[in-house]
Amino acid sequence: MKIRLKDITLICSSAELADLPERKLLINTINAFSYNNARKDNTFAEALIKGDALVPDGMSIVMACRILRAKSRPVERIAGWDLFSYEMEKLNNKGGRVMFLGSSNAVLHKIKDKAAETYPNVEVVTYSPPYKEEFTEEENLQIIQAVNESNPDLLWIGMTAPKQEKWAHANWDKLDIHCHCGTIGAVFDFFAGTTKRAPLFWQSHGLEWLYRLIMEPRRMWRRYIIGNTKFIAYVISELLGR
Repeated sequence: MKIRLKDITLICSSAELADLPERKLLINTINAFSYNNARKDNTFAEALIKGDALVPDGMSIVMACRILRAKSRPVERIAGWDLFSYEMEKLNNKGGRVMFLGSSNAVLHKIKDKAAETYPNVEVVTYSPPYKEEFTEEENLQIIQAVNESNPDLLWIGMTAPKQEKWAHANWDKLDIHCHCGTIGAVFDFFAGTTKRAPLFWQSHGLEWLYRLIMEPRRMWRRYIIGNTKFIAYVISELLGR
């Protein structure tokens, strides 16, 4: 499946996010990194496109859609953190259960402690799946069973892209849930405090990627220097109709 920014349907504003119906919904995020991967991974592209909602988690996506005069032209960036904060606050106001699926037990323990302080009306359930590229059939069944038994009012999946999106797409019909489900990756570490998010100045000016590059150059240089160059090339290619 070919993914093109011109054609995909995006959530274009926070107001549209607030209008999403209260039912079983799979909400994915897309940024330059995930778009680059989806260009060469058809399974990932399908997982992104066939979710119920796709959120522009990056100013690069917002700007590219404007330049391309795309079908969807977001008026703002909606980061995975923004999605997380909005949904968690909404659940806290009415009370309920959230499940965090992914990451290590150490990170999940920190998440549980932080959530108890920040969202006291939310019961937190966690599950740390095995760290491997692919789960065995038995492991997969155990994960699905854990989610279904938890019966959460909100489900977060944080296995890093593209694994989290592909897993959610492949197993969506087996998840007996009736809530919003978001694939939010790095937000697990941001909320736990194991990774520091960029200050507001960097966020508001669309430079969060640059902050992460400065803070972790050895780990992030390939993603942001090579990756952003590839993204620009893909946008130019779409602009020229190739």
